[in-house]
Amino acid sequence: MKAVILIPARLDSSRLERKMLADLEGEPLIVRTWRQALKSRFAERVVVATDSSEIASVLEAYGAEVVMTSPGASCGTERIAEAARKIDGDVFVNLQGDEPLISPENIDLALEPFFSGDPPDCTTLVLPLQPDDRLQIEDPHLVKVVMDTKGFALYFSRSPIPFRRNMLQSTTFYRHIGLYAFRAAVLDKFAALSPSMLEEAESLEQLRLLENGFRIQCVTTLIDNPGVNTIEDLELVRSIIRASCHY
Repeated sequence: MKAVILIPARLDSSRLERKMLADLEGEPLIVRTWRQALKSRFAERVVVATDSSEIASVLEAYGAEVVMTSPGASCGTERIAEAARKIDGDVFVNLQGDEPLISPENIDLALEPFFSGDPPDCTTLVLPLQPDDRLQIEDPHLVKVVMDTKGFALYFSRSPIPFRRNMLQSTTFYRHIGLYAFRAAVLDKFAALSPSMLEEAESLEQLRLLENGFRIQCVTTLIDNPGVNTIEDLELVRSIIRASCHY
């Protein structure tokens, strides 16, 4: 089973201009994400998929492997699917380029089920929330997920799910962490499908998989690393990196 990490990276960003090349204590953000991915125990290769020659030049100067993709990809998964067709691999991880603090342990948690006797279609990570953590549960920018008894996703939503008609302490909420691993054939089929009704309603591309009958195995983690979407996120990550350098 050959696992490859693919990191989609585009220069344009609506919320934070040129964030992939933002400086993080002397290194571009995308370089730090690539370095963290290299620490995975299960992945044999780490490849950045980009349509930006500027990003490619920066990464290649650090020795990173880069695959150029077309600018027409509508989402990161379509970009990595295009790159995957040029790469030999059985399992592909979709690691967002704006995750410079990603834990290698989380990458390996997503990959581990593929090395079992019954590999899934796709895996992703979930983080348990406390029932009284209303800010995260009700935040539409944070995606929640409900699962069946075997840990396969039933639904993802920006709304609080499950809805609590009964205020039971036993109700568990899970926040979705947007790291995915796909069997190669599943990734290729996913990218060929048209956007689905629920996907467009919630603006969540993983719903395209569920609507088309694919199963997503959810793996629980307790490790939560902040990504970078806004200038506030960028400053937070800078402060974490500065603090870690003092130890």
